[in-house]
Amino acid sequence: MYSCEVLGCMSKINPPELEERLEDGTSPYVLDIRPRKDYQRMHINGSHNVPVYHDLRSGDESEFRKALSQIPQDNPVVTVCKAGIVARKATTLLENEGYEATTLAGGIRRWNGYQNNSLGYRLRATLAGLLP
Repeated sequence: MYSCEVLGCMSKINPPELEERLEDGTSPYVLDIRPRKDYQRMHINGSHNVPVYHDLRSGDESEFRKALSQIPQDNPVVTVCKAGIVARKATTLLENEGYEATTLAGGIRRWNGYQNNSLGYRLRATLAGLLP
């Protein structure tokens, strides 16, 4: 189900693939790590917020590790941040703890572009389809 673009041992899922998973009843646990105010302003329906973005960005894993007990291990996890970069750190930490985890490619920005069918999203998707 996940399309894996290998970054070390980490995979990414694109917005259309995530939407399909959310609609087909095999919903992953969507973990949004952005600050609470950003999450409240806009988020993926059904996602869960653990606001550790700034901590992980600065290299501090302690708050995220404290929150691991809130994240189910029996369900795939999709991590989300603003553009997908810091979420990769969360994905790596989850994988190291035995979770099946992946990152939403392009983060909430790409998700919104996909949801709004924006010109920028369509151009990126077309270019990505042309590249090997």
